[in-house]
Amino acid sequence: MNIKTIKNILLEFLIIIFFSANLYGQRENAFNEFKKISRPEKRWSIFHLFVANKAWKLTEQVIKTTDSIIANNILDNDTNGGQVDAFRHAYWMALLSRNIRWRKAYRLGKAHEKGDYIEYKRNKRKKNILTHDKISSEMDLWNNKIGIKIVKQNKKLKAKEIQKLVLENIKSGKMKIIKKNKKGEFLDEQNNIINNESLKTKWKNNKCLVPSNYKRK
Repeated sequence: MNIKTIKNILLEFLIIIFFSANLYGQRENAFNEFKKISRPEKRWSIFHLFVANKAWKLTEQVIKTTDSIIANNILDNDTNGGQVDAFRHAYWMALLSRNIRWRKAYRLGKAHEKGDYIEYKRNKRKKNILTHDKISSEMDLWNNKIGIKIVKQNKKLKAKEIQKLVLENIKSGKMKIIKKNKKGEFLDEQNNIINNESLKTKWKNNKCLVPSNYKRK
């Protein structure tokens, strides 16, 4: 048994202990919810036990707010590399930074991206459709930092005020989205359409980032 396997077993053991002791939270089906998140996020939760429950409740709040943004057509409604995707990440980091401190929020954001890479490798092995890649991770990390910056500069903001500032940052082009045309097809730096087949097995590809106020053509 190698060291990595031993570490994974110990991690699962710790998860069981913490849930048995009811240290993670009082929500129904918390354990089932917890099992769905990536291993790096589980590890973050274990090392941040006293704020983990608050973090996941805030995450649920971000999801609801993002759904409202989509329903009201406030942004481009693109959840895969578009403005809505950018909003979700920045707003998530901003709310977390306000409530559990920005360094903890930053580490959770990093853990989430590591989880996406693990999911990419798992899907690649199973030859499933790949949804994560390097450029998507770079976009998320950039927008995470914007969300953190908003709260570091405005520490007493309410959730609605944070939401407004995130939207302003998107519309002013300070955040990042992935370059696409009006049909939603990914484009490279020379505006060539990227064949979807070429994206299925590659972590690094020809997608590129553009300012969040980029107008699709």
